[in-house]
Amino acid sequence: MAFNIAIDGPAGAGKSTIAKTLAKELGYVYVDTGAMYRAMAYFFLQKGINKDDEAAITEAVDGADVTIRYENGVQQVLLNGENVTGCLRTEQVGNMASSTSVYPAVRTKLVALQQKLAKTTDVIMDGRDIGTCVLPDAQVKIYLTASVETRAKRRYMELMEKGEPADLEKIATDIKERDHRDMHREMSPLRQAEDAVLVDSSDMSIVEVVSAIRAIAEEKRGLA
Repeated sequence: MAFNIAIDGPAGAGKSTIAKTLAKELGYVYVDTGAMYRAMAYFFLQKGINKDDEAAITEAVDGADVTIRYENGVQQVLLNGENVTGCLRTEQVGNMASSTSVYPAVRTKLVALQQKLAKTTDVIMDGRDIGTCVLPDAQVKIYLTASVETRAKRRYMELMEKGEPADLEKIATDIKERDHRDMHREMSPLRQAEDAVLVDSSDMSIVEVVSAIRAIAEEKRGLA
């Protein structure tokens, strides 16, 4: 039986970094849900469908099968059996993904594909509603969070290192607003699953967070 780890939490908590690191350590597949939405967007572009034509997108969505595999430790995204990894990072695909990901049919289809993958593969998946909606039966559920101040500082440092202008106060305000939107959105709001373990990374390093979650996972698998 496949073993699933679901990591949820607010923006800037370090979910993707932690999930990718942990997946590599454990030999699990890190499910990049964003890449899956991009693959679906690429499918629509190949079909010549307009991003605003929800009816056409809803009709076409069942013709796409998107999955993820790893080759030599590198993630590959497959669309109907074809490796489309190299086609997904263009601005055109990104804009299409942003526009079409809001449609219920797209989300419903991709959640089904993510659940299908998780049934046969040991996966780690991160997001806002993985433990509550996408993988409600995951053996390990983590709610990874950090204070607004910590998350804002992390983002500020990232921007500064890239040489981009940054305003710490504005970043903190944006994070608070995004938290509110994520927690109060109509479809699949951000919340901690009842059986999720809370991990506050405010005063923890990446290594410490990965170690803590790994210990939880190994205990669940009876490997501790």
